[in-house]
Amino acid sequence: MTLRRDACDNLRPPDGGFNGLMAPGGMQTHAKRYPGGRPFLGLAMALGLHALVLTLAFTQLFTLTGKPDRPSREPKDTVLYLRPPEPQTVTPEPEPPALKAQAAAVPPPSVPVPEIRPAVEPAVPRPPASMAAPPAPTAEEWAFAGKYTLKNSKGYRHTWGQQVRSMMGTAVEGPDQGVVRFRVEIAPDGTLARLDTLWSTSPVAERLARLAINGMPQWPPTPTGKPLVFEKTIAFTPYSADGPPLYGDDCLPEPPAFGNPFVWDGKSERPQPQGKPIEKPDPQAMEDCLRQLPRDSIEAESARDQRLMDQWGWSSGKPGR
Repeated sequence: MTLRRDACDNLRPPDGGFNGLMAPGGMQTHAKRYPGGRPFLGLAMALGLHALVLTLAFTQLFTLTGKPDRPSREPKDTVLYLRPPEPQTVTPEPEPPALKAQAAAVPPPSVPVPEIRPAVEPAVPRPPASMAAPPAPTAEEWAFAGKYTLKNSKGYRHTWGQQVRSMMGTAVEGPDQGVVRFRVEIAPDGTLARLDTLWSTSPVAERLARLAINGMPQWPPTPTGKPLVFEKTIAFTPYSADGPPLYGDDCLPEPPAFGNPFVWDGKSERPQPQGKPIEKPDPQAMEDCLRQLPRDSIEAESARDQRLMDQWGWSSGKPGR
């Protein structure tokens, strides 16, 4: 396209400078000039930004496409071979040099040893212990036993056992000693109705007791006039004797027999445990009962104490036991 010279002359300012443009029709526009007059700064910045973007793009693309694939992991089997240790060569130890013969040593002088006596002297053989049979009950004792009705004819049962033991003879320490327990039933007329052995620790003691029972004289009738059934232990040993019983508490009521109040079969209705009241005896009956009691003897008190000591082990250190 060719510009006319007169048109170009219209674009030139009157003072020869380039301060504005002359639009067709005589309208002039003004344009501001930047300092330096060179528009290369903006072009350099644009080119730098494009170069930075392209560099980052190529770097990221190379990272995604150019990275080699990781090799797949394969299982490795490790085999261990155990070898026995090599035998060690044992170096023989050098023999010690032979000792030169030494002169015979002089033995030390002998020291006299004092005689020491033992603190405990040896036991001297002793004769075996023995206990003679107790005396037979007297006529007065049998008369009292035939009338005493308290505690299941307590006097009759004791007198019967004393009579049996008195006919068994002397008890000697050794394998023949022992204890036997019978269950006895006596008819109202005083004859033996039944005799059973509950247990025995010595056949000799049981045989002697049965011989004594079969050879006893006629017994008096039972105090109650009814059959008398009881259990009796006969001791045929040199350390125990059946002493007379105590009668002081025979008028007191029998203590209630123990029964577990919490027993339950798991099916029926569970009863509530209730304590049984203690019945007070009739004053007149108590007075009549006290008149029947005999006077306790010193022998009866001693026998009771001895039974308690034997029961709780207080007499275990008695000499000769």
